[in-house]
Amino acid sequence: MKDWKDLASVASLEKTISSLKEKGYNVLVVENGAEALEKIKTLIPDGASVMNGASITLEKIGYLDYLKSGQHKWMDWHAKVDAENDKAKRSELRKQSALSDYYLGSVHALSEDGQMVIASNTGSQLPHIVFTSPNLIFVIGTQKITANLDEAMKRLEDYVVPLEDAHMKSLYGNGTQVSKIVIFRKENPMMGRKINIILVKEELGF
Repeated sequence: MKDWKDLASVASLEKTISSLKEKGYNVLVVENGAEALEKIKTLIPDGASVMNGASITLEKIGYLDYLKSGQHKWMDWHAKVDAENDKAKRSELRKQSALSDYYLGSVHALSEDGQMVIASNTGSQLPHIVFTSPNLIFVIGTQKITANLDEAMKRLEDYVVPLEDAHMKSLYGNGTQVSKIVIFRKENPMMGRKINIILVKEELGF
């Protein structure tokens, strides 16, 4: 039985890197979360607006703490939304945040042929990913690499969802469910978007 926590082999990682580069993505490979955070700092210019989804991966690499520290010169949409107490205004700001210059997150599975599987309950992060944000940064622990798309979907359903459900119950008392799934196969070059993939040789997230 496959252990979904095992890091990808050298051969699997190399195949995945090649597939992602063929799609025109900027691919960076680092040893650990600390190196991933340093790469992020070099990718986002001063003055850019940033938004991120809920992500254990971003938490583990220290990105969320760095964002809250104010040591950067970015416009943090997440903080702006959270600071608004009026429900209607907060909802409007959340919609506006979909136009962030950069969106950061992770994926639930990445097949060796470069297909990324991203599942969501509410879908709030999906507009950024599929269309609105011109720059995406995905930080992905290599344990998420699978042989093919079928295996990627199995990883999501059999492994990620139960863990995420338990995690959400521990935090909020309510579990989660897979309401919407995006299979990110490629990006149309006409869009002019920049897709940055940081592959981390460390188990990060689910």
